[in-house]
Amino acid sequence: MSDPSNQMNLTLDSRIFVAGHQGMVGSALVRQLRATGHRHVLTRDRADLDLRDARQVQAYFEAVKPDAVYLAAARVGGIAANQRLPVEFIQDNLQIQCHVMQSAFAVGCRRLLFLGSSCIYPRDAAQPMPEEALLSGPLEPTNAPYAIAKIAGIQMCQSYNREYGASHGMDYRCVMPTNLYGPGDRYHPEHSHVIAALMHRMQMAREQQAPHVEVWGSGEAMREFLHVDDLARACLTVMQLSKTAHGRLTTPERLHLNVGSGEEVSIRSLAQEIARLAGYGGELRFDARRPDGPARKALDSTRLLSLGWRPRFHLASGLAHTWADFVARAQPWSQEVNA
Repeated sequence: MSDPSNQMNLTLDSRIFVAGHQGMVGSALVRQLRATGHRHVLTRDRADLDLRDARQVQAYFEAVKPDAVYLAAARVGGIAANQRLPVEFIQDNLQIQCHVMQSAFAVGCRRLLFLGSSCIYPRDAAQPMPEEALLSGPLEPTNAPYAIAKIAGIQMCQSYNREYGASHGMDYRCVMPTNLYGPGDRYHPEHSHVIAALMHRMQMAREQQAPHVEVWGSGEAMREFLHVDDLARACLTVMQLSKTAHGRLTTPERLHLNVGSGEEVSIRSLAQEIARLAGYGGELRFDARRPDGPARKALDSTRLLSLGWRPRFHLASGLAHTWADFVARAQPWSQEVNA
């Protein structure tokens, strides 16, 4: 019997739902979809659709019947947020993933792309981390609840394909991005990703003429960063592959593809560059009592690179681009932190 999902091609007239369009990743996906001419990009505000509520999600999918879904909705944050809210990080993400995938299946939406995170890999995995490193060792404890939820999302996609691929044409896919930054991030001084948090803290320190800024960790940890617009292009590349082409890069038991920039930097050098962008000349104090996380965390993106995709932003230009977005959104982030 022929595989019906291999006959399904997304077109510019396909109805595409971006779950989580108000977040950094989701908003980048919407920009990229519209920039490439997609005419029916479906979104729903958080206030009108709580993805943690199964009945709301089911009703929405029955009303709009999307042809494809980008599952970018998630509760995300940095080390501080993960340590403070472990229940929310595992529970909310599991609920979102279950409800969106179940409702997509129920209305016959055969193509879905699930976005995970590089934190799915073991703390001590060989660097750079290949897709095969998944489940090969213990996770980094500072974000294990979030990582386990994302691993569950991968397993769910694999399970839908295995159980319903041949009979219903289900073709669910997964990408695992490295550390992200870019326009639309949540610029919170403690609960956001490291680049957004540092931008806020350097700006506030400059405005308040603070003599020093505290940075979590020793500053020696190495991290790979990817601009969110480059991730969005990678997502569209993966989503638009035929099932045959996608199957050359994956297996039913290893469905996910890494998305990394290949560009690494120490947290110390990163903080120094953001201080320069902010015009902050005070002291940077690295608090080694705070957790560093893994000493190095980089992805092996060989499989994705074989498709011809390449990042367009180097870190220096990407940080400048993100700084401009941060400055433009100065009032909203000030209100958010004071809330």
